[in-house]
Amino acid sequence: MRQDVKWAAAAVAAACISAALPFAVGRADDAALASPIFGVKIPDGYRDWKLIAVGEETGLDELRSVLGNRAAVKAYQDGAARFPDGTVLVKLAWKRKPVAGLDGAFITGPATTVQVMVKDSAKYASTGGWGFGRFIDGKPVDAAQHETCFACHEAHASDHDFVFTHYAH
Repeated sequence: MRQDVKWAAAAVAAACISAALPFAVGRADDAALASPIFGVKIPDGYRDWKLIAVGEETGLDELRSVLGNRAAVKAYQDGAARFPDGTVLVKLAWKRKPVAGLDGAFITGPATTVQVMVKDSAKYASTGGWGFGRFIDGKPVDAAQHETCFACHEAHASDHDFVFTHYAH
């Protein structure tokens, strides 16, 4: 009987380890998907968020759109001077692709980056309350590129809580 108990305990332990393994592997993979410095990830379901505004960056020949979670949309709609903690903004960028036969008309071409801003005043106190993530093909770019995020936002958007995008009504 004692031998049966040992085998049963071993089987339960093996089942627990097997069940936990995907989660342990998932956590390691999740860390690889987080931006260096800030630990920001591409949020699940962001493609279903509301459109905040669109833009063009001619220097990079890109079209861009900014999406916001509920906290972001509410802050924009309320005309808030500062965004609340929990605000998440996602900027999608694509190369501009000319439309044949329509001079000056463009559509989205290949995707270039996904950029994410997360508001957490305590966690990101040294960067105006914002954490940043820049991703190419779903993978974060290097730390050197992330070191430039806040400096640019501070230099050009400090009067709008470090956010470039204004709500397109």
